[in-house]
Amino acid sequence: MNMINKLTLICLILFLTACQPTDSNNQTEPVQPETESKVAKVTQPKDEIIISRAQYLDKLYGFWLGQSIANWTGLVTEMDKIGGEGPHGEFYTRDDWGQKDHPSIWGQGIPSNLSENIDFVFEDEGETWGSDDDTDIEYMYQHLLFTHKTNILTAEQIRDGWLNHIYSEDQSPFGLEEDGKHQNFLWVSNQRAHELMLKEGLLPPATSHPDNNKEYEMIDAQLTTEIFGFFAPARPDIALKMAHLPIRTTARENAAWAAEFYVVMYSLASYVDQSLPIKEQIKWMANTARQILPNHSYSAKMFDFVHARYESGVSWETVRDELYQKYQVNQEDGYDITAKNMYCNGCFASGINFAASIVSLLYGEGDIVATIKIATLAGWDSDNPAATWGGLLGFMLGKEGVENAFKRKFSSQFT
Repeated sequence: MNMINKLTLICLILFLTACQPTDSNNQTEPVQPETESKVAKVTQPKDEIIISRAQYLDKLYGFWLGQSIANWTGLVTEMDKIGGEGPHGEFYTRDDWGQKDHPSIWGQGIPSNLSENIDFVFEDEGETWGSDDDTDIEYMYQHLLFTHKTNILTAEQIRDGWLNHIYSEDQSPFGLEEDGKHQNFLWVSNQRAHELMLKEGLLPPATSHPDNNKEYEMIDAQLTTEIFGFFAPARPDIALKMAHLPIRTTARENAAWAAEFYVVMYSLASYVDQSLPIKEQIKWMANTARQILPNHSYSAKMFDFVHARYESGVSWETVRDELYQKYQVNQEDGYDITAKNMYCNGCFASGINFAASIVSLLYGEGDIVATIKIATLAGWDSDNPAATWGGLLGFMLGKEGVENAFKRKFSSQFT
């Protein structure tokens, strides 16, 4: 059995056996008060929904395929453009698609080694899709749920999983960086949470507490937890229960709320009215997921700003440029991330990347090709929104739908 079938089989087993979330002692997990108030606002199915096992398996295959295409395509432009002065300041536009890739902030003048031009990155049949921080921890959480035969991971199970499956920098077999350290390919809040588990013995959610982890508002949870929405199809309330502690392994406040938005989107993909045009499906899902964002949060205000500008008919490039000015420069709506992460002006922060992701989601209008293109060109940590929406749309399309969208076949080997 190849890797993709193993992964989708694990997802399918979890889905088919997870009618109610339980902890490792098979006890019902209580809803956290913070989550309970938000879940009450999310539309829940009123009627029985029947989901075909075979069709769901195909949708999960489409998820992995769409996410992989989008992830590796987005990596071409990752951190190329972050605003401000200098070569990384002037953002890409749609006219840059197919043109020469520019170096990233750490590229030392060298463009991406994935593609000379800004273009899709594919793996052909017989080749193997790789993973990075937009997919690898999702693999791990999936594995932990399956091996522990549970739907709600405990703090100890999460910690042990992180320490068993993620290298420390000292243990990493990967090459040395310029500063002489090994690279384990963890970043910002993920790296800090791992250090807190390894060196101080802390358990989630203490690993994301602001007193312990100054990176708690970074992007990390948005990369690693949206898959929980697929473990609870059409039940965002259960999906949020399952994802609650994994999200709070690395995130609090706005970063956690943005991650929960993604989880709800993934769960709603099995509930949305599929008779609607795909554009209308996406709009309904996004507006429904918006309800879980606290109205006072900058995440909610970012969504509302992008949504209003999208409805006004201005271009996505205009909205992206306005986001830079509004949040990174003017620091409106309480968005003051630069003081907490001066490196690259807060470009690893949850907020600005969440806002950019809403641009590609709404302006892509359910077209997986267009959505990935916009996410790749939008700026900042471009592979993150690309991977998230590539995965969601890949799920909605299924394997054949993804192939038809790109008019080609792809590798079926995933690592």
